[in-house]
Formats: sequence, C-alpha cells, structure tokens
Amino acid sequence: MDMFVELADPTRRNILELLANSGELAATAIYEQFPVSPQSVSQHLKVLRETHLVEREKRAQKRLYRLNPQTLSQFEAWVQQMQRRWEERFAALDTVLEMEKRSS
Repeated sequence: MDMFVELADPTRRNILELLANSGELAATAIYEQFPVSPQSVSQHLKVLRETHLVEREKRAQKRLYRLNPQTLSQFEAWVQQMQRRWEERFAALDTVLEMEKRSS
C-alpha cells in the first residue's frame, strides 16, 4: 500500500491528527471520536499500521496506538522535496512572464 494514497482518506487523516495531538491513545478512545462503527475505525487503523504510519502496542487488554515518527519523517521529506520543485517551477514561470512583459 502507498502511504500517500492512504492519506487521501479524511478519516485516516483525522486519526493521525488525533494521535498527533494526544500522543498515544487506546483503540477505544480513538473509536469514540468518530461517528462510524468501531469496526470501520479498526479498518482505518489497520491500513495506517500496514503503511507504517502508526504503531500499535498491546498492553494487558489495551491496544495503544501512536504515530510512527520514522515514516512521518520520510513523508515530511517528500513534501519538502515537492515544495522545492514547485517553487523552482513557479520561479521559472515568473522569469518567463517577466521577459514576456518586457518584450511587449
């Protein structure tokens, strides 16, 4: 699975935001934050685990979830790379437009 595709789902992004704000949460605490069934949220958590965006730890009867900082760092690096590429493209376009404006 591709983590970038998986982030397109708003429920998954909301789960990530919830974990970012809370640090570590039990599965039941996550389920309570969403109007859909616990099974539905569980499927989203499974996808996030499979793409290594979150980690799960079992403690006694609880399943605790937290963000995976390593994967998120990779994602952040990719976003920064894409931002630089677009900034370069816009700078090149600005140069072309400025040349066109001067020649008119």
